[in-house]
Amino acid sequence: MRICPALLCCLASLLFAARFCQGDEDRVEVVGIGECADCERNNINAEQAFSGIRVSINCLTPEGVYQRRGVGELNEEGKFKVLLPSGILATGKSKEECYAQLHNAAAAPCPSYGGPKSSKIVFKAITHGKHTYGLADKLMFSPVTCTSAFLWPYFKHPLPKFKPPVKGFGHPWFPPKKLQPLPAKDFPPIYKKPLPPLEPVYKKPFPPQIPIHKEPLPMPIPTYKKPLPPFVPKFEKPLPPPIPIFKKPIPQPFPIFKKPLPPPFPFFKPLPPFYKKPFPEIPPEQPTFGELPPFVQYP
Repeated sequence: MRICPALLCCLASLLFAARFCQGDEDRVEVVGIGECADCERNNINAEQAFSGIRVSINCLTPEGVYQRRGVGELNEEGKFKVLLPSGILATGKSKEECYAQLHNAAAAPCPSYGGPKSSKIVFKAITHGKHTYGLADKLMFSPVTCTSAFLWPYFKHPLPKFKPPVKGFGHPWFPPKKLQPLPAKDFPPIYKKPLPPLEPVYKKPFPPQIPIHKEPLPMPIPTYKKPLPPFVPKFEKPLPPPIPIFKKPIPQPFPIFKKPLPPPFPFFKPLPPFYKKPFPEIPPEQPTFGELPPFVQYP
C-alpha cells in the first residue's frame, strides 16, 4: 500500500500543532520587577545598575533541599521573565515552594532587602493554559552589594610570563676575536715658551696726612649751691603719765553644793556568806601496850 505524500504532510502538521498546543498548556513562567534601592541618592543610572544582574528561581523539594529551576536576566527596565519546568505542577498548582534570588555580574548571590517574604513566588493567573507566577513584592537591591556588569571593576590582565633565555650549550655563539696590540708611537716633547719676567709697578706714595687740630672745649663753670641751715631739733612736750584705771574686782563665785547621788543599785544580789565546817578535833594519842598475855585454851 502506498501512502500519499500529501496525507503524510498533513499528519505531520497535525502532530506538530498538537505538540505545540500541549506545550502551551504546560508552560510555567515567573515574571517580576527588580528595583535599585539607592540609585537616585547615589546618582546612578538605573539601566547601568540592571546590566548583568540575573535572577534564579530556587524551589524547595520534598526532600528539604533547594534546587534551581530556572534562570533569567533583568532588562533595561528591571523586568525579568523566567521559564520553569512543567514538572513542578500538580493538579494545576505548584507542588514546591519557590523563591527568587538575585545574582551580580560575578554570579554571586546578592542580599535581599525585604527578606524571604518579598522574594516568595505566588500564583497570579492562568491564560490559555499558561501558568503565570509572580513575586509578592519588588526585588530591592543596592549597587554596592550587588554590582552590575557596568559597575564591575576593569579586569586587570596579568603580565606575560617571561621565558628564561636559551642556554649556550657550553660554547659561545661566536668565536672570540683577539685584537692585535697597537704599535707604540713616540710623540715629540712639547716645549712651551717661558713667560717674560714681570715688570715691577711703582706707585706714587700718598702724601702724609695733615693733622687736624681741634680747639679744646672750655672748662665747665662750677655751680655753687647755698648750703642748707643746720637742722634744728624739735622738742615736743612729753605726754602726761597715764591715769590708772581701777576696775571693780569680780566677786568670787559662790560654791554650789549638790546633793550627793545615792550609791548605784547593784544589778546582782550579793551572795550569802559561805561558812566552812571546822575540822573535828584530833583525839589524844592512846598509850601503847606491851605484848598480849598468852592465850589459854580450856578443854
